[in-house]
Amino acid sequence: MTQLDIEYIGDLRCKVNHVPSGQSFYTDAPIDNQGKGESISPTDMIAAALGACFSTISGIAAKTHGIDIDGMKLSVFKEMAPAPDRKISRLTVNIILPKKLSDKDFAIIKNIIKTCPVAKSIHPDIEVVSSISYAEGIE
Repeated sequence: MTQLDIEYIGDLRCKVNHVPSGQSFYTDAPIDNQGKGESISPTDMIAAALGACFSTISGIAAKTHGIDIDGMKLSVFKEMAPAPDRKISRLTVNIILPKKLSDKDFAIIKNIIKTCPVAKSIHPDIEVVSSISYAEGIE
């Protein structure tokens, strides 16, 4: 079990402390929901968690199978449902590999993202779309 302590500072801002590491960060309400948008929003954290999870489990698979994915990049796009729902409707993850992989290694990375614990924890009403491609100029 992991403990996170959250303090509401005021003005729609929270301080989140990850107790095991002692690291902390701030969240803000987004501009389109009465906030200043000066820090990551709670729904942005879900999108970030999904991308970080994809990266992490890909890294675990790469380490296990001797695949070089150093420099892999991801972009995550979060779409909110139209008012009045105020919830995430879609998360799109674009994964860009920096180096050409063998068909076998590409399949390992492609299949491993299906095991992402964050993706498995996201409500089924949220559409999660992912794609994997190579960096520009790599065929």
